[in-house]
Amino acid sequence: MTNHPNVSPGWNRRTILKGGAALTAGSLIGVGKGLAAGDALSFWQFYGPNGAVPSQSKWYEDTVAAWNANHDAKIALEYIPTGEYGGTKLPTAFASGEGPDIFIISPGDFLRYYNGGVLYDLTPHMEAAAIADFPDAVLANRKVDGKVYGIPQEVGCMAMYYSVDAFDKAGLNENDVPKTWDAMLELGKKLTTTDRFGLLFDTSPGYYQNFTWYPFLWQGGGEFQGADGKSAFNSPATIAALKLFKDAVESGAAPRKPLGGGGWDIVPNLGSGFCAMQNIGMWGSSDLANGAPDFKYGVFKCPIPTGGKYVTVGGGWAFAVNAKGKNPAAAAEFCVWALGSMDKDSIDRVVNWCTVAKSAMPPRNSAFEAGKEAFYKEPLKVFTEDIFPGTRAEPRVPPEINKIISDAIQSCQLGGGDPAEQAKIASDAFDAYLATYTGAPLL
Repeated sequence: MTNHPNVSPGWNRRTILKGGAALTAGSLIGVGKGLAAGDALSFWQFYGPNGAVPSQSKWYEDTVAAWNANHDAKIALEYIPTGEYGGTKLPTAFASGEGPDIFIISPGDFLRYYNGGVLYDLTPHMEAAAIADFPDAVLANRKVDGKVYGIPQEVGCMAMYYSVDAFDKAGLNENDVPKTWDAMLELGKKLTTTDRFGLLFDTSPGYYQNFTWYPFLWQGGGEFQGADGKSAFNSPATIAALKLFKDAVESGAAPRKPLGGGGWDIVPNLGSGFCAMQNIGMWGSSDLANGAPDFKYGVFKCPIPTGGKYVTVGGGWAFAVNAKGKNPAAAAEFCVWALGSMDKDSIDRVVNWCTVAKSAMPPRNSAFEAGKEAFYKEPLKVFTEDIFPGTRAEPRVPPEINKIISDAIQSCQLGGGDPAEQAKIASDAFDAYLATYTGAPLL
């Protein structure tokens, strides 16, 4: 397999995306007086400045301000709303040669940028001890041929959140949380009323929905690729997981469309009373603390199918550098300084992100040790002890395979598709694509 296809010759090292994504005065947090926007290294993300969650925006603003106070190469934060960032904004910018100098990526979109020649090798800027501080299960899907192309800031694992009030009114408590898919669907129907759904799964096509669906595929022993490199998608486990998402909506227990930003957004869904249980990642705790501090909730492991084994998925965002940016070496130094050095400040910055700014598991062994007290207190304790131990890393696959998986889920969940038929259609499409794939290995 070839690792780096040719990079588009049309890329411009010094341009920044114009129009609606142009740098604003508010983006230049901590840059310094008299510095033109075009001279700073642009850092695109969806947290700050002035982002939706104040604690997370503050972390980004403080991190950039601390760097800018002591380094010649300045960083300019540019806030991109989540819906735009997770849509076409980033790939469109890179396709036109106007991508940011620094950006954040998830494992699900790693191969899009690696195979496109976008990602800069961060390994020369990192100490060996720092690379070893990231467990291989966390770092593997950001590495190719032993080289690091993204520095994780978190591990966010999927779980189920529930409304204590909704449970109370139904005569239920924490001992009644469902442990199997069948029990979850039945409870979802029981908790459904004229103005509330009992259960909520994400229904928007794309990387995030695929991410939420993977645990249910794996719990029954399913995979999308076999050891022979060919598709393993046409399996009973795949069919069952597709049927679960289909049954949740068709039974009326789950909505066809969540509120707010989507299934990842807990405050307008669970927090507002729109649903009684929500499938969401552990960031839900910090989002509720910021957006609905009086809301009482509980958390439990994703239920499993009959005869299945508990598994959840762990993903999260990583800092990455544009190999064709204004100053990739300086951008890499910033990323390593922020998240990937053995300096105490770097380790503490990871702890602060995972325990104060956001609720997440740490991607580094040293950060877990430094923040151990917080990880064994609520709201993180249930994740540390019960949910995280069953975590499997989010797969990295090319955009084409993400689309194939998404189409199968969407067809069954919202389009009335037959799970067995969609599993076969998707599996055949996998094999056709994989037969000519020449990028970095799928993981």
